Amino acid sequence: MNSEIGFIGLGAMGEPMAANLAAAGFKLRVFNRTASKADALVAAGAARAERAGDAVTSGGVAITMLADDAALEQVTLGKDGIAQRLGRGGIHLSMSTVAPATARRLAELHRAHGGSYIAAPVFGRPDAAKARRLWILAAGPAASRAAVRPLLDAMGQGVFDFGEAPASANVAKLIGNFLIAANLEAMSEAFAIAEKQGVDRAAVAEMLASTLFACPIYQGYGKAIAAKRFTPVGFRMPLGLKDVELALGMAREVTMALPMGSLVRDRLIATLAKGRGEMDWSAIALSVLDDAGLSHEPQRGGTSASRS
Repeated sequence: MNSEIGFIGLGAMGEPMAANLAAAGFKLRVFNRTASKADALVAAGAARAERAGDAVTSGGVAITMLADDAALEQVTLGKDGIAQRLGRGGIHLSMSTVAPATARRLAELHRAHGGSYIAAPVFGRPDAAKARRLWILAAGPAASRAAVRPLLDAMGQGVFDFGEAPASANVAKLIGNFLIAANLEAMSEAFAIAEKQGVDRAAVAEMLASTLFACPIYQGYGKAIAAKRFTPVGFRMPLGLKDVELALGMAREVTMALPMGSLVRDRLIATLAKGRGEMDWSAIALSVLDDAGLSHEPQRGGTSASRS
């Protein structure tokens, strides 16, 4: 793939993803609403686009990594939108976490212009994006998926294919984020119980992350929640609420209740109401501490655990 790739959206995730593409030898034309966020990439050889549409070439590939459905639709739709700019043979590789309904709508729009739409949301925080350790979920027309596979390989450690329907990748992504949110709540409650019983919450977290729940969520988020440490921010609270709301909307589409989703949504809203919107979404643990009458300061004393 020798043609110039358009990359739109250079936030905490998009910038390191684009940097990995540049490091892999791909020519980039980049756009970000805050132009200064493109400076490092331009200094490394990428071309700067003055508008989102200017990052796109007819029949080429455009990658978007944007915050939400509204931002994605804004750069895709309309007279100067990238769907029309890409035109026949063009591929829109959308790596945002958006509603399945949005993916269906945009896929149809690209088909009408003779192009194709690939949904490829990712699992991983900014540090994983920088280290090229993202897990990528891809869905869309098989030929287009094959065409963009070198790009995906340059940004992640593995790709899971979810077939021809782009919305399938977004369904899988939202399921994953729903499970993360549910586990943030569960860990927050569990470690609060430990602390109130006089047991070292960090010791409990370490034991669980080493045995029953030896996985990245418990090893990463679990350690942070146990330590009551919610910075640096990997995933901001409002974005977490957005994804839980999308999961709830996905359930409503198929007339299904999602009780845990409702609980976590309310927890996120309550935490935002307390002025914690700039924290990592794992800071819902602070609201659990509030309800339990516990301090936000790290636990002192208590029973610890040792491995023998």
